[in-house]
Order: sequence, then C-alpha cells, then structure tokens
Amino acid sequence: MGYGEEIDSGHARLHELGYKQELKRDLSVLSNFAFSFSVVSVLTGLNTLMGTGLNFGGPVSYVYGWLIAGAFTLFVGMSMAEICSSYPTSGGLYYWSAKLAGPSWAPFASWITGWFNIVGQWAVTTSVDYSLAQLVQVIILLSTGGLNGGGYQASKYVVIALHAVILLLHALLNSLPISWLSFIGQLAAAWNVLGVFLLMILIPMVATERASAKFVFTNFNTVNEDGINNKLYIFVLGLLMSQYTLTGYDASAHMTEETKDADKNGPKGIVSAIGISILAGWAYILGITFAVTDIPHLVNKNNDSGGYAIAQIFYDVFKSRYGSGVGGIVCLGVIAVAVFFCGMSSLTSNSRMAYAFSRDGAMPYSSFWHKVNKHEVPLNAVWTSAFIAFCMALTSLGSLVAFQAMTSIATIGLYIAYALPILFRVTLARKSFTPGPFNLGSYGIVVGWVAVFWVALISVLFSLPVAYPITDQTLNYTPVAVGGLVILVVTSWIFSARHWFKGPITNIGNSSEEA
Repeated sequence: MGYGEEIDSGHARLHELGYKQELKRDLSVLSNFAFSFSVVSVLTGLNTLMGTGLNFGGPVSYVYGWLIAGAFTLFVGMSMAEICSSYPTSGGLYYWSAKLAGPSWAPFASWITGWFNIVGQWAVTTSVDYSLAQLVQVIILLSTGGLNGGGYQASKYVVIALHAVILLLHALLNSLPISWLSFIGQLAAAWNVLGVFLLMILIPMVATERASAKFVFTNFNTVNEDGINNKLYIFVLGLLMSQYTLTGYDASAHMTEETKDADKNGPKGIVSAIGISILAGWAYILGITFAVTDIPHLVNKNNDSGGYAIAQIFYDVFKSRYGSGVGGIVCLGVIAVAVFFCGMSSLTSNSRMAYAFSRDGAMPYSSFWHKVNKHEVPLNAVWTSAFIAFCMALTSLGSLVAFQAMTSIATIGLYIAYALPILFRVTLARKSFTPGPFNLGSYGIVVGWVAVFWVALISVLFSLPVAYPITDQTLNYTPVAVGGLVILVVTSWIFSARHWFKGPITNIGNSSEEA
C-alpha cells in the first residue's frame, strides 16, 4: 500500500471523492493548525492596522470590536470546518460549493467561489508581504534617527524592491519538501504565541506612563481628520482592524491533502486557529493599550515613525524609560519575524489552492500549474503565485489608494468565498448534506445562517466611505475592486467557461469524469 493508506481516513476519503494522492501526507493536526494560525497571525493584522483602530474609536473600538468580530468569525469557521470534514481536499471552498450546490449549479458555483478564493489569497499574500516591506522601512527609519532626526525614509521604489526580496525568500522556502515546511510552520506558530505574550507584558512594564483601566475599557476616540463624527460609523470603521486580522484560516482546508486523518484534523485546524487567535489577540490588545496615552501623537504622520502607530508606541516607551528607542526597534523585529512567517504560510496555502484549481482545469495553462516535483511540491504554483503577488503590489507605485483597493479583496473577497459554500449548505444542500466526523449536528443550519449574515453585513460595512468629503484620494475603492472582480468572473463564465468548465473532475481512471 502507498503512504498512510492503511490507517489514514483522510486518504480514504480523498479516494472516495475521486482523487488520487499526489501530495505527501506528512502533516499532523498540530502542523495543520500551525499553518492557519500563522496566516491569521495576530501580530501581523493587529499591528499593521493599529493606526486604523486608534483613529476610528480607539480602545473601545478594538477592545470590544475584537470580541465581536471574533465571535462571528468563529461561527464562520465552525461552518467551514463542518464542510471541510465532509470534503477534505486541497481545493477547499470551490470544491465544497460544487458538491453542495447540486448538479445544475455546481460548475458556476465552483467557478465563482474558486476565483474569489484564489484572487483573495493572492491579495492576502500581496498585502502581508507589502506590509512587511513597509515595516522594514519603518525599522530602518527609526534606526537611523527617525523622521525628525534625519532618518532614512525609503522611497516607494525601495519598498517595492524589499517586497520583491521578501516574496523571493518565501518562494524559496515554499520550494522545500512539506516536512521542512511543517517544521517552519510549527516554529511560526510558537513565535506568534511567545511574541504576543512577550510584548503584551514587556511594553506596559517598560512604559513610564500607563493608561488607566478606565481609559483601556471605556475611552472612545471620536477625533479624526477624516470628517467622520457619528459614533456608530466610527466604531464600524474600527472593526476593520479586527476582521482583517481574522482571515486566512482556510489554509487548514487547503493543506488537507497533506494532513493525516484530514477529515478530523483539517476541521480541528480551522476552529483551533480561530479560537486561539481570539484569545491571544485580545490579551495582546489589552496589554498594548495600557501603553497608549496620546492617540493624536501616535497617528500623526509627522512623528518619528511617520505615523506608523505600533512602531511609535514601542519607540516612545523605550525612549522615555532609557533615553533610547533601540529596545522598541528590537520589539518591532519580533513583529517583523511574525509577519514574515505569516507571508510564508499564506503563499503555502495560496499555492495549494492554485494546484487544486488547476487540477480541475479551471485556470489558464492548468497542466503547468498542476505539476509537482520529486518532493511532491507544486513548484510551478508556488513561483507563479509569488510572481502574481508581486505584480499586484506594483499598483502601489501609481497610487497607495489603488493598492489599498487591490488588497481590500483580501478581506471582503476571501469572506465572500467563505460564505458561498456555507450558503449552499444551508439552502440547496440543507437536506442532502452528509456530515463527516466533525459536525455541528442540529445546530449546523443555525450556525451557517449566522455566518452568512455576518459576511453579508461586513461586506456592506467595509464598503462605506472612510473619509469625507469624498474625492479620488479618499474614496473607499473596496466596492469597485470587489465589483470589478465579480464582473470579470461572471463575464468570463458567460462568454467562455460555461462551455467547457464542468466543475471538479476526478483524476482516478477517466480524468474527464466529474467528481
């Protein structure tokens, strides 16, 4: 028998679904969890958008917003985990949509879910690695004296070059055998957990001035330069920090064909990554907020970090205590490593999705994307995904507004892909769905509807204007970007794909047979 065939339920289930094992099944439940946890990476999302959280609502917005977003994200994750248990394939969401939408709708459901998923993943890889390039630039700026001390401020061309180098390193790491990536993934998870607890304790301890508990739990910042005064509106905009962070846990689903007993361990990876991220993230938010005493200063673009809020917090804390911000710069290095791991795991998940989608003939030059090397790694998918992520970041050279529109797909686009199979599960497949070992029983329908409601709500909320008056520089381009993707995907379906794409197909026996 082949690798793991005697005892591995995931291998058996994959064969039942019509696919032969092509990737090495080396990942344990811990490794599967580690990939999702590393992509979610509270140290990445919370620190990257700390300025947004402080500007729109401050402590109240993100202390309570994190719990609200976390609770609803758990509903989304549990619904996805239930479906993952029944269909543990690398294709994940688009395969689930095909199976749950029924024979008539399967091809179209699979097509639109798959393209939202893969473009959303490319956007995640782009935004994470570009965020790291920006963070490296801020570290260099502070290390050379800061904005007000003659520090070196890199141009947009230097930042895009840093982004290219980071993507190159991630592609090289993702070219390694899965056993190596498994070890790095576990290291990344450990780094995120230890980094959270180190920084949440160290920063308020070093601070010479600390915020009161009343400030941390009750202060609501309504002062911003964006012309927004309505408190509910401000709170909604502040939610973006939390919801942007809580994405990417579909990595566990895309890694199932490389996970032992995937019908059990894949779902566990999804739910545990969300649950532990919620706890770790809230603890981190509370710890760091005790070091926040002057919000306008932290978000001011003329401060030493150029308005990079978390960098300014760390820098000020150490400078006020020791007369030097070097300790804060070292702490930023801890975050930079976490972001690096996040980008690496994001590209891993991205490449597995591309591999599976091309296996079913949905991508141009599918035979190229689908190839695996002697180490059973989809090498072409890895390098092409990295190249596409680099091309998406080039929009930053024209305008950061355009780049932000591109990366907005990372949140809304991915969540639409998450919601589609759940919607089919609670409607078209309400009575026909056959659950796997991990299931929600009679609560599956209720949990699914709550998940769909939340995705619909945030899709509207995060499309609202983020500044007034509205100009070409302040317009929220999220609906333009997501709407443009909808038009492209649906148009390509109408004029081309509907004639040849039949949904997921088997690769056992007759390769043209539908799965």
